[in-house]
Amino acid sequence: QVQLVESGGGPVQAGGSLRLSCAASELTFSSFHMGWFRQAPGKAREFVAAISRIYTTYYSDSVKGRFTISRDNAENTLYLQMKSLRLEDTAVYYCAARRLGGSYSRVEDYTYWGQGTQVTVSS
Repeated sequence: QVQLVESGGGPVQAGGSLRLSCAASELTFSSFHMGWFRQAPGKAREFVAAISRIYTTYYSDSVKGRFTISRDNAENTLYLQMKSLRLEDTAVYYCAARRLGGSYSRVEDYTYWGQGTQVTVSS
């Protein structure tokens, strides 16, 4: 059974940094495109960042220049380094795995999802 387990979330002050991790098991990690999404209370889940099988990266405009997505295929782990955090970055962050095809930013195109990790940015 495929599992994606996020970790690294928590409380942080505005301007601070966090690094999220997503450990994958029971899937051929290197064969999947991976992404990070987030969902704030009362809002739809939104795209944050994605990394392809060949390490091409994509970012939403709201995080570009502040967040960095990376992957370690040897460790079956996805990362999201977040810097200069803002109040509006507060959300549950999810990692997701996508097979070939589809769009890197569409929730519907991702097959597997983690349970999420809460990031809370305070002033």
